[in-house]
Amino acid sequence: MNYHIMTLFPEMVMDGLNTSIIGRAVEKGTISIEAVNIRDYTKEKHGHVDDAPYGGGAGMVMQADPVCSCYEALCERIGKRPRVLYMTPQGKVFNQKIAEELAAEEDLVFLCGHYEGIDERALELIVTDNLSIGDYVLTGGELPAMVMIDCISRLVPGVLNNDLSAEEESFHDSLLEYPQYTRPEEYRGMKVPEVLLSGHHKKIYEWRRRESIRRTMERRPDLLPLANLDKKERQFLEELEKDHESKA
Repeated sequence: MNYHIMTLFPEMVMDGLNTSIIGRAVEKGTISIEAVNIRDYTKEKHGHVDDAPYGGGAGMVMQADPVCSCYEALCERIGKRPRVLYMTPQGKVFNQKIAEELAAEEDLVFLCGHYEGIDERALELIVTDNLSIGDYVLTGGELPAMVMIDCISRLVPGVLNNDLSAEEESFHDSLLEYPQYTRPEEYRGMKVPEVLLSGHHKKIYEWRRRESIRRTMERRPDLLPLANLDKKERQFLEELEKDHESKA
C-alpha cells in the first residue's frame, strides 16, 4: 500500500505517522507514506496558494491550480491516476467497511484542505471520494487523513504482527470487541474470568462472542442488525434484550 498525502503541512502528517505500528510498517516496507507539499506547485511568486472567495465571505479558499498541478505531477511520477480521498465534513462518514474496501487499493491519495476549503473546480476535476471522520469541523484535513491511514493500514497484510488481530477487533462482523485481560489474575479484588484461564479454546471463543454481543447491545445497538449471528447467538441476544427491557 502506498499513501500519498497532499497537504500544506507535510511535517504534521509525517511526524504523526512515523511512529508505533505504522512507523514500523514503513520501516519494513509493508506500506509507504509520502507527504506532498501543495505549496510547491503554486505559480504565485510569494508562494501563496489561497485567495479571497468570490462573492465575499470570511476566510480564504485554496486555489484550484496548485492542487490540480500537485495531483497531476504525482500521477505522472507514479504512472497512474489513483483514487483521491478528500477530507471533508460534507463527505460520507468513514467506517470499517470503507477501510476494508480501501485496503485493497495499491495507491491512495489523501487531499487535505485548509482555510475555508478548496476551489470547487479542483474537487470536481480530481476527487473520487468525499470522506469525513464525523459531524464536526477541524482546521484542516491532516488529522482525518492520519486517522484513516492508521485504520486502513491495520488491514494491510503484514502490518500487524498477528494478522488475526485485525479480524477480531471492534467492528469486525459489526460487533464490538470483547473485554481483554492480562496479568495479574487478580487486581484489587477483581478476577480474570475463569474461562480465559481454562485453555479450552472452544469455550473461550464462545465466551468472547457472547461478550461481544453483550457489549454491542449495551454500547452500540445500532450495529446489531448488521451482525452475522448464528441461531444460538441470536437466542442469546434475545435473552439479553428481554432482560434489559425488564430492568428498564
